[in-house]
Amino acid sequence: MKYCNNCGLKLDYRIPEGDDRPRFICDACRTIHYENPKMVVGCIPVWKDRILLCRRSIEPQYGKWTIPAGFYEQGETLEAGAKRELHEEACATVEFLEPYGLYNLAFISQVYLIFQGPLKDKNFRAGHESLETRLFKEREIPWDNLAFSVVREVLRRYFEDFLTGVFPFHMGDILPEMSY
Repeated sequence: MKYCNNCGLKLDYRIPEGDDRPRFICDACRTIHYENPKMVVGCIPVWKDRILLCRRSIEPQYGKWTIPAGFYEQGETLEAGAKRELHEEACATVEFLEPYGLYNLAFISQVYLIFQGPLKDKNFRAGHESLETRLFKEREIPWDNLAFSVVREVLRRYFEDFLTGVFPFHMGDILPEMSY
């Protein structure tokens, strides 16, 4: 940040009094601009023993496969955000969603909340952020062509849980050396 979005004047970057880390500060209007991690919401849409993946039509990772997910928007619930992303990327709907995993990507200041739930039907198609959509069994997943390490981790856990039929809530950290 260079300029205050409150008054438009130039910002300083320093530790405010009583704080423990540097922030962008406007000395003119005394606004402290806090930057917080971005929340990403998504889901694992399930059809029997298959999951729906989308092949990205946007950067980053153009052409690679992912679960429907994206940034959480102002004014929506987490579940509504995951359903919106599913509809935007795969023109699909689910019967319901259950929280499945929370993953911290502290090195890029992101937190992923992933849900899972059954597709209402097989009426899906590529949305404006996808080149194509397809249902995959575990052995068919393009593991070497997945867009993000968090997607690889959540799918690996999902298929482990699928074997037992029990889908507990998972939490974990994705480290920089895991990402691409």
